[in-house]
This record gives sequence, structure tokens and C-alpha cells, in this order.
Amino acid sequence: MVKSQELIDARTLSKLKWRCRRGLLENDIFIDRFFRRFETTLTARQSQGLSALMDLSDHDLLDLHLARKSLAQIDADLDRDDVREVLCMLRETP
Repeated sequence: MVKSQELIDARTLSKLKWRCRRGLLENDIFIDRFFRRFETTLTARQSQGLSALMDLSDHDLLDLHLARKSLAQIDADLDRDDVREVLCMLRETP
């Protein structure tokens, strides 16, 4: 059983990066910046939160990045700790 605070391995990181490729350039910029800052410290819990966000449409994801909508407005099931944590990380500026 994988603990949620364990760091993800290189293979999992590679798969996650591939899954995070988006159609909107704006989302790709946010996600690229996220990986440049956090890829060496990503936990299993954060990976799950990021994966959940990747199920959203590009426009919903961008609305979240820009804080035009909340998680509850887009999908109440996403309004959980792991997703909120990753969303905060995505919004952090260098």
C-alpha cells in the first residue's frame, strides 16, 4: 500500500506529465511551471489531486487557475483536500 506522503517515482512522474498535456497553451504554461517547481517533491497524494484536475475540460481548468470559478462551482466532488492543495501549488507564482 502506497502512503499518500511518499514521493512518486520517476515512472509515475513521467506518466503524470504525459497525462497533463493540455489543448490550451495557458494551461500548459501553468502546468509546466508547476512541474519545474515541484516535480522532485511530488507526493502520491498530490499526484492524485493533479490527476483529478486533469479530468476537467481545458476551460474549467483555466477558470480554476485564474480563480474565476471555485472547485465547488465546477464539480463538488473535486472540492477535497488533495485537489485544493495542488490547485494552490498551481497558482503559486515563482
